[in-house]
Amino acid sequence: MAHSNEISQLVQSGAKYTTELGVVAIKDGVKKVAATDDNLPERKPSWLRMTLKVSPAYAYVKDVVKKHRLSTVCEEARCPNINECWSHGTATIMLLGSVCTRACKFCAVDTGNPRGLVDQNEPQNAARSVKLMNLNYVVLTSVDRDDLPDLGAGHYARTIHLIKEQNPGIRVEALVPDFQGKNDLVQLILDTGLDVFSQNVETVRRLTHPVRDVRASYEQTLNVLAYSKKAAPHILTKTSLMLGLGERKEEVIETMEDLRAINCDIVTFGQYLQPTKNHLPVINFVTPPQFLEYREIGLKMGFLEVVSGPLVRSSYRADKVFELNNVGLKI
Repeated sequence: MAHSNEISQLVQSGAKYTTELGVVAIKDGVKKVAATDDNLPERKPSWLRMTLKVSPAYAYVKDVVKKHRLSTVCEEARCPNINECWSHGTATIMLLGSVCTRACKFCAVDTGNPRGLVDQNEPQNAARSVKLMNLNYVVLTSVDRDDLPDLGAGHYARTIHLIKEQNPGIRVEALVPDFQGKNDLVQLILDTGLDVFSQNVETVRRLTHPVRDVRASYEQTLNVLAYSKKAAPHILTKTSLMLGLGERKEEVIETMEDLRAINCDIVTFGQYLQPTKNHLPVINFVTPPQFLEYREIGLKMGFLEVVSGPLVRSSYRADKVFELNNVGLKI
């Protein structure tokens, strides 16, 4: 039987299709729109052009992911850093399938209603894969699952528990959904003994809609991060913003101030890149010096670390955050 990722690769972006499990989804998360001068991808500046290198480690990670039928945000969200990360033997595992119940206008993950379908073997497969990849730090994320009674929190928590049990000493970072702002579900994640709790604000307050799904909100993300820090002060909190969607400098600074007000520890900044012509267009390309300026401003505000650069994504070089050197980026 074909893997669902292999099926979706045959589908045109923006088209409706049925997955291997019978879930009706929209390829790349956003319905097809007519091409205009406004939504055609711009030519990338020099600092965003990459040389692709594929190593034996890349092939090994790809094989482990496929063998254990896992989804990765690296593939589903079309991350520009997939070659670098997989070639270093790391991948960000995406739990609860590859179809999200939300439809954010920046995201290339397929959207639909999985109608309660969950792979009960996924927690064990994820733990086994982490062990095979010999990781000492793993980032987990997931699609939103508004179709489940507990929004997927129990499944997520079980996965973390198994990873911790089978991989002694490993550090786990969980980039979680907002769980509709329900603190009892957030608490399930905090009780797993994870090391970093992450929920992405994605953009500045003014641009939250239409950038994010209508069920998400700027305030809700802040509330989730605030609760997690108050309930478990020893767990680091983290969030991420995309730049280049039309935000203003003062709005970015205001967002950092809002995050520091709730004692968020880590923030990352990266350039938004349009996944397909159906997604939100890039309004502007932020220059490397501008990224460094935001890093300096954030560090002065008291963030433990500010990871900032054109190709930075929330899970990029996540294990290197503790070195406090912009994860070694030379920009």
